[in-house]
Amino acid sequence: MSYVGMVLISHSHKLVEGLRDIIRQVIHDVPVELAGGTDENEIGTSVEKIMSAIEKADTGKGVLLFYDLGSAKMNAEVALEMVTSNVKVVDAPLVEGAYVAAVESNMGKEIDEVYQAVVKEF
Repeated sequence: MSYVGMVLISHSHKLVEGLRDIIRQVIHDVPVELAGGTDENEIGTSVEKIMSAIEKADTGKGVLLFYDLGSAKMNAEVALEMVTSNVKVVDAPLVEGAYVAAVESNMGKEIDEVYQAVVKEF
């Protein structure tokens, strides 16, 4: 079975690593990729990391992007313009939104259904 993938984008790699650990406590099969920190592993975000994570997370059902702060959203939107996959940036709290998305994706739902479940919740 394929699932809607997710990319967790943060200025801190540790933050998204911890969030993925929380998600993995209950959801094991949904692709959850990380784009935390800059290319030099400093605080910040990287369009290249986001694009690479999108490629890894995409199993054919699309990818949802979750972010922590405004500049992470800007870089997510830049990456969105540069990929051909079905990708959506989600305006929801990073932790809660990503968790809800993982649960919804795990049920085999399509990208629009997962996206709507998250934005309806928040």
